[in-house]
Amino acid sequence: MFRWGVLSTAKIGREQVLPAIADSQNGVLAAVASRDPAKARALADRFGAPHAFGSYDELLASKAVDGVYIPLPTAQHVEWTAKAIKARKHVLVEKPLALDAKDIEPLIKLRDAHKVLVCEAFMVIYHPQWIKVRELVQSGAIGRLRHVQGAFSYFNVDPANMRNQLALGGGALPDIGVYPTVSTRFVTDREPVRVQATIERDKTFGTDIYSSVRADFGDFELSFYLSTQMAARQAMVFHGDAGFIEVASPFNAGLYDHHRIELHNHNHAEAQVFRFPGTQQYRLEVETFARAAQSGEKGGGKERVFTLEESVLNQKVIDAIFRAGDKDGWETV
Repeated sequence: MFRWGVLSTAKIGREQVLPAIADSQNGVLAAVASRDPAKARALADRFGAPHAFGSYDELLASKAVDGVYIPLPTAQHVEWTAKAIKARKHVLVEKPLALDAKDIEPLIKLRDAHKVLVCEAFMVIYHPQWIKVRELVQSGAIGRLRHVQGAFSYFNVDPANMRNQLALGGGALPDIGVYPTVSTRFVTDREPVRVQATIERDKTFGTDIYSSVRADFGDFELSFYLSTQMAARQAMVFHGDAGFIEVASPFNAGLYDHHRIELHNHNHAEAQVFRFPGTQQYRLEVETFARAAQSGEKGGGKERVFTLEESVLNQKVIDAIFRAGDKDGWETV
């Protein structure tokens, strides 16, 4: 069994990833660390973890832990990922890993030197609905792909929430803008060459709260909008000359809508529906990561994981979108 440790008692860990570890077939939660020892002990007890630490460094020094999950605020991801690598722990770190692509390059060198697996936690690439979309698009089921359209929004104006704190790495693009880009890149195996963007920032928080983005992939285009201050919505559509694919709930399947994709032909006369009920994408993520880490290969070996090299490419897109928001016209990725 792969022995997990978690740095912090963050909400996404409590509600999504730690339950996934508890349900997994090849992993167990061994330790929880928090700057508040009482919180660490309470969360450890909740999930049956034998160890609770009052500091992150104590957990990293523990021989009872094979790898760590890091759901700390975004601004702390690079720092603690580096420390975990140096402690020779495998690392699954919440997205976004960094706020600038150049900050990921040193982590690649550390990973290679210490021979551990390090992955950004994009759970969507492990969901069978996205694996199916990738298969359909790449097999020509919709003909020539011409356009991808996406949306991701929710409403959050809580000043105490890290998503509204610029110093902690808050903002819409770091939090949710990564999803339309990573899913499009995953499905197509293509990279955008240039982007255009309109970005609006909150006058109080300073964070980006709305973006409208256009990304040129050469022979097809991705357009999407996202917001942290609009009614909740998720959508992704892959449109070709012979049909199109709609993903009902692309990023939080089961929460925004059902685990379902629809394939339509060119005149909307026929449709195929693919359903994936009960899929637990976080469980698939932690199980795949554990298998990849235990394979002893930095890239996961035969397991399809989200590598640091892919993290660099995706972050370059987000970096370019931020630059594009400050100018008229196209920005090179």
